[in-house]
Amino acid sequence: MNVKSYLDSTYLKTAFQAGLTEAENTAVVKAAVEEAISEGFKLIMVRPDKVTLAKEMILKANSSVLVGTVIDFPEGKSDLQTKIKEANEAIENDADDLDFVCNYEAFKNGDIALVKQEILICTQIGLASNKTVKWIIEVAALTDKEIIQLSALIKNVVISNFKEENYASVFVKSSTGFYETQSGMPNGATVPTIIMMLENASPLPVKAAGGVRSYEEAIGMIRLGVKRIGTSAAKAIASGGNATNTY
Repeated sequence: MNVKSYLDSTYLKTAFQAGLTEAENTAVVKAAVEEAISEGFKLIMVRPDKVTLAKEMILKANSSVLVGTVIDFPEGKSDLQTKIKEANEAIENDADDLDFVCNYEAFKNGDIALVKQEILICTQIGLASNKTVKWIIEVAALTDKEIIQLSALIKNVVISNFKEENYASVFVKSSTGFYETQSGMPNGATVPTIIMMLENASPLPVKAAGGVRSYEEAIGMIRLGVKRIGTSAAKAIASGGNATNTY
């Protein structure tokens, strides 16, 4: 099994979050892109302001690595127009994958119409430009029932409004990796949450993000049925090792 073809190597820290200067943080991004190119990962996931840099490096290297970015990250509670604006900017910068943070707080508060609208419109925008769209549901912020319901809601919006040929391009994704939990609880993908997502998002593919830190965990997720794995430990995973970082 070529685990590298499943890996979305991820670096989403701002300079402030990383405790670095802007120049130092840009250097970290460049190193992550270079690693993705040399290792042949599926994708490199970066902040919106680093998409152009990543695309230029990949083009120069004549590499097939994709570039992904995040929309309305990490809380997902901006209004629809903000999501649309960020998505259009990412498309203009030639990002391949658009990972939207679903407004899970609105969902939890019962504003289902708002959530359906943003999923429909933003998915339309992405697919119209031949982009892969992923909806991050932030499993650590949800109950098991909510994970099931939100996964099913995204699926139902997609199958009701798009052709079957588009299903493979719309993912349900577990986590941002930035959600702060209490008492050391996992803030990313776990086997039980991924199983719930797979059972209720199908036929849409699932991306396991956050918390996958070893080759064994990655293979386990792939065997469950996930199509992508988001991790900042891509090289360690690909090398058959373990990583200590949490995303």
